[in-house]
Amino acid sequence: MEWTAMEINPEMLNKVGNRQCRHVGNRLFNRRMMTKLGVGESWRFVDVLGLEGEQLSAVPKPCCALMLLFPLTQQHESFRQQQADKVAENSEVYFLKQTVVNSCGTIALLHAVANNKSKLTFDTDSALKKFLDETANMSANDRAKHLENNQAICGAHNEVAAQGQCRPEADKVNFHFIAFVNVNGQLYEFDGKMNGPVNHGATKDESFITDAAKVCRGFVEREQGEVRFSAVAFCHS
Repeated sequence: MEWTAMEINPEMLNKVGNRQCRHVGNRLFNRRMMTKLGVGESWRFVDVLGLEGEQLSAVPKPCCALMLLFPLTQQHESFRQQQADKVAENSEVYFLKQTVVNSCGTIALLHAVANNKSKLTFDTDSALKKFLDETANMSANDRAKHLENNQAICGAHNEVAAQGQCRPEADKVNFHFIAFVNVNGQLYEFDGKMNGPVNHGATKDESFITDAAKVCRGFVEREQGEVRFSAVAFCHS
């Protein structure tokens, strides 16, 4: 099965309108995906308009996950190589490898939902709930294979991605989604391109968004002038 590239990919200059389009596109993609996959509405994705101070205080609480969209650069790839030995092994954490091109947004969403499954409600015919139940005891690689063959999730991804309103520019840059989640009082970073999650230390409901934003600021600082970053938070409505 072929996965459609997300049209919310922010291949654009740093203009106000484009920045708004980027945030709105991310939020709408996640909300539509949640609806398509049968996740209840008690939790929702909201825009994170900045990674400091008042912008973070505006994010509703409790907040249990944050998704970051950023450009893949040589600096980032070098940083990831240095992190290879920091992958955490924790059976309480649900981790899924990315083996499908263009699926990183959906995989980041899966990480956010799977690691907060006990807090959520699902429709009786939820394709996502069925997938999480079927893969609960699988390895990260086996979960990836199972996702490759999951027509319901792929179909939802393609349908929603095709509705994107932020069009990529001709000069394409590769962007990537990752997720940060509070799992049992620990801040984990989930990137399907890695071999496992990265544990960034203790956190709690009240400080999670601040703790996650601090790690995200490191992504921004490493890029030295790159501005094409976007984030949404998973919060109780």
